[in-house]
Amino acid sequence: MSDSSPARPAAPVLDIWCELQCPDCSGALDDLRALRARYGDRLELRLRHFPLEKHKHAFAAAQAAEEAVEQGQAWPYIEAVLGRVQELDRAGEPFLVEVARELGLDAEEFDTALIDGRHILIVDADQAEGKAIGVTGIPTYVIDGERLDGGKSQEGLRERVEEIVDRLLAEQKA
Repeated sequence: MSDSSPARPAAPVLDIWCELQCPDCSGALDDLRALRARYGDRLELRLRHFPLEKHKHAFAAAQAAEEAVEQGQAWPYIEAVLGRVQELDRAGEPFLVEVARELGLDAEEFDTALIDGRHILIVDADQAEGKAIGVTGIPTYVIDGERLDGGKSQEGLRERVEEIVDRLLAEQKA
């Protein structure tokens, strides 16, 4: 017996270009939590890596976030690190491993991933794509082809994202 119900349309995707050592990205954490709470699985949030050279642990943090993806705990890890940017500033890579341990992840695997660089290509590809689409400051949000720059100000960005998501979801139902 085959399932004849129509396939559920894919959720709209919000790409968030940021880095985990950025105070402005840390400031966006409440907006990201609110969007996740409001839309759940009706909106796919994707962290896209855009580490800045001025933050010396940002590239390692991006790799650690990818290891969290591998271990099935992307958003808990991302939120934990973004919520403690100053600790990352002070402690660097050992802090990234410690957060993994606190969340019950395989901390040794995080340490190994940071040493062997298994996630570097993903981080490099994200950064190259970000530059190609004109990302200059972070956080920058991209949804439905529209780029919203949060590096200058977060003011009104969540509302604008919600307007676009609500429109896209309404179009799916029509």
